[in-house]
Amino acid sequence: MKHEIIIAGFGGQGVLSMGKILAYAGLMEGKEITWMPAYGPEQRGGTANVTVILSDDRISSPILNEYDIAIILNQPSMDKFESKVKKGGILIYDDYGIQKPIKRDDMDIYRINAMDTATEFNMSKTFNMIVLGGLLKIAPIVSLDSVMNGLKKTLPERHHKLLPVNEEAIRKGMDIIQKI
Repeated sequence: MKHEIIIAGFGGQGVLSMGKILAYAGLMEGKEITWMPAYGPEQRGGTANVTVILSDDRISSPILNEYDIAIILNQPSMDKFESKVKKGGILIYDDYGIQKPIKRDDMDIYRINAMDTATEFNMSKTFNMIVLGGLLKIAPIVSLDSVMNGLKKTLPERHHKLLPVNEEAIRKGMDIIQKI
């Protein structure tokens, strides 16, 4: 099985980290993976996206024109990537940053109110983990254990005390994602 994923939003939303954690989780499960980040001159506040491919077989190229799954966290990213989700694919978005309605109806569309949830539960630093939890609920491409191990690998050791809060955020994301 192969999953071609784009995660896109503003710098500072944890887009690149989310992709890196997914990639580590896939690696720990013995999958072939690619992680290809792209961001503007300012990493915080500018647009950022990351392409992640997880596959049971070798990956021929990390460059994609279409994606199986798109996680979109702002309007400029929606404008750019909505048309690049494969027919029958999955689009996940947080409507906090989306002003225009989604135009397509040939894919599965999910809304996750991650920003509102992060604010409500005073978990603003785990916004991206809430979104990642939503992804894992609808497309369990890697296990929660592997994600937690990937998170442990990406977080500096001085932040390992935050692992339980991040796991709680992932589980919240699993609870709040809704199909549109």
